[in-house]
Amino acid sequence: MAVAMSSTCPGLYCGKTLINGSFDGECGVCPRGERTNMQKICEKCTESPELYDWLYLGFMAMLPLVLHWFFIEWYSGKKSSSALFQHITALFECSAAAVLTLLVNDPVGLLSIRSCRVQMLSDWYTMLYNPSPDYVTTLHCTQEAVFPLYTMVLIYYAFCLVFMMLLRPLLVKKIACGLGKSDRFKSIYAALYFFPILTVLQAVGGGLLYYAFPYIILVLSLVTLAVYMSASEIQSFKNLIAKKKRLVVLFSHWLLHAYGIISISRLDKLEQDLPLLALVPGPALFYLLTARFTEPSRILSEGGNGH
Repeated sequence: MAVAMSSTCPGLYCGKTLINGSFDGECGVCPRGERTNMQKICEKCTESPELYDWLYLGFMAMLPLVLHWFFIEWYSGKKSSSALFQHITALFECSAAAVLTLLVNDPVGLLSIRSCRVQMLSDWYTMLYNPSPDYVTTLHCTQEAVFPLYTMVLIYYAFCLVFMMLLRPLLVKKIACGLGKSDRFKSIYAALYFFPILTVLQAVGGGLLYYAFPYIILVLSLVTLAVYMSASEIQSFKNLIAKKKRLVVLFSHWLLHAYGIISISRLDKLEQDLPLLALVPGPALFYLLTARFTEPSRILSEGGNGH
């Protein structure tokens, strides 16, 4: 049996195996899919991810989809009829990548995964905790102690990129007739930039994102909703319901608000946490009720009149 040596590295063990009447003390890392337990023994991870783990994976899966939709909308133009088809294609690409990622992860072929529970931030950065018991020899313990939350996201991004390169260029070439030749593929070019950025973000800051993503969702969704309503000059309920697109944007942000609230509360106590979802429409209602009092032209006119 492999027994872990006393260190802060969650994936390092020191073997105590009886060989020819003597003990072999060779040290190494636990195999992938295993980590040390409370008794400092390498143990296979057989538990299912917690709700918070699934919410983290959902957040990381949403990032490329939201960026796809943003750049599609940005480059398609107001009169382009191809934007809707590109949005649907991006959704299909990310959905297919997510399903395939689940199928290739252990257990292979099933839409479920087994997971090593995250216990602390250092679990994400085992490469920073290589001990030197004799102050001479360094024992390397780099291992995925948060299996499979670290590599699973990277695999998902790879599949997203492959599906995009296989499907999107053909679709854009067929239906994006309203755009110039130089503009047709700009949303794809943008993805070729943000996918490496997302990969580096996960590789370097995965552990920080794991603990911070609920607050990131709330802050960004609030800021983007305020910017959108301001840019669209929405100052009343009548302006809001004038176009279906505005309602779609509003409900999308409400879903993000709810996602962030659920991620923070983790629904540990349903009777206390579920009422928090009533706060979801709050920011939009507050904006609509106060927008007329912060209209720049009104402030300037009142200032000029000496009020």
